[in-house]
Amino acid sequence: MARRQRPINMPAPYLRRVWLDPTRIPNRKAYPFVLPLLRDEFELSFDKAITIIVGENGTGKSTLLEGIAVMADYDDAGGGKGYRAVDHGRAVEKMGGSLAVALRASWLPKITNGWFFRAESFFSVARYVDEAALDVGDIPPNFLSYSHGEGFLRFFEERCQRQGIFIFDEPESALSPSRQIEFLKLLHRMHGTGHCQVIMATHAPVLMAYPNATLLRLTKYGLEPVSLRETDHYRLMREFCDDPNGFVEAAIEE
Repeated sequence: MARRQRPINMPAPYLRRVWLDPTRIPNRKAYPFVLPLLRDEFELSFDKAITIIVGENGTGKSTLLEGIAVMADYDDAGGGKGYRAVDHGRAVEKMGGSLAVALRASWLPKITNGWFFRAESFFSVARYVDEAALDVGDIPPNFLSYSHGEGFLRFFEERCQRQGIFIFDEPESALSPSRQIEFLKLLHRMHGTGHCQVIMATHAPVLMAYPNATLLRLTKYGLEPVSLRETDHYRLMREFCDDPNGFVEAAIEE
């Protein structure tokens, strides 16, 4: 009989550091190791319970999160430990799970409870959760009977306040601005428990503004600490709010 993992009486963060081991890279010319992010000296430390990563599309945010998720025993398509909600058999998508083979990690201690949330695979994972409940005679949570955004929030509320490491890849993708505020409140509750580590990639300035989080910007030069006001996301939104018509006219004429 498998032993049930007991709660750890230590505060987050549990994953303290990840780094690239060049000797484990199978092919330097293959994805994802061609990403500028993944230089031989790549490493990322976590000194706070919540880490937020921002950057343009294509810089490797999702790839990095997928690699970390696989190291935490999650499927790179999303879900919790042991979930295999997405069929990878004939997939041609290049996912970051292959990055995990070349990553090393320092844990204190290792926690494999939690969840990896990817907006792209939410429906597959939600169906898997429903079917798993039905298979054992339980009432399924039925997240898909709600609007996309409401389903996200119900899912977060139910699954994301237990002890563990929680990886969110662009959770704002189906959330209106007001629902992003609700998600911030959830983050605050998770943070308040003291036993939830969150690693999140986002394009939403509202989520980037969460207080007492580590905010990192990912560029072709790597990861660096950044303030909200220094991000391109905040600058663009500020320019838009100052003069919406002028901003849009200038943007479409470029």
